[in-house]
Amino acid sequence: MLLFRALSALLSYPSAQLRLALPEIAAVIGDATTLGASERRGLLDLTAELGRGDLLEAEERYVDLFDRGRALSLHLFEHLHGDSRDRGEAMVELKQLYERGGFELSARELPDYLPVLLEYLSCRNLTEARAMLADCAHILANIGTALLARGSGYAAVLQALLVIAGEKPIDATRVPAVKERDEPLDRDWAEEPAFAGAPQTAANAPKPPAA
Repeated sequence: MLLFRALSALLSYPSAQLRLALPEIAAVIGDATTLGASERRGLLDLTAELGRGDLLEAEERYVDLFDRGRALSLHLFEHLHGDSRDRGEAMVELKQLYERGGFELSARELPDYLPVLLEYLSCRNLTEARAMLADCAHILANIGTALLARGSGYAAVLQALLVIAGEKPIDATRVPAVKERDEPLDRDWAEEPAFAGAPQTAANAPKPPAA
């Protein structure tokens, strides 16, 4: 399903190649019958936002959002298990699931990274994809709420995933705003070397250099 590949790209680290692919991504979103008009509009707004301004500024915004702490981590098992041993075991199981589906991860990709999961789901049928998204819907909702609180356009991707999973989208009017400059960095999380620099998985975008 091309929509999952498009959503994976939108959540990945910004790049010049991603910008070149934005018209194609916008076309996929516009044709997405699994989404409502509100979700499509939010995604198209994000697509337009990613294509505007200086690329370095877009990269900095991405890092400021997703490298600050657990609340916005795109590594799903981080929300469930933190740094415990259970997370490693869960990632092994997820990697084995990918392998059974013929999806082989590169050495630098972690299986619980949301763009990686979406890349995998793009190769599965919609019923299976919806079931997997429903299993982690509470995590998607938490990340989406945190993004809405910061006024981030990336929240549109999480809203779309919730709708595809059969869940209600988050009511943005009920999410209190958070000022990032008033929010302390989660130092314990930031110092964990395993998560220094999220991997890039978009089909049309190169991987960023490791942090």
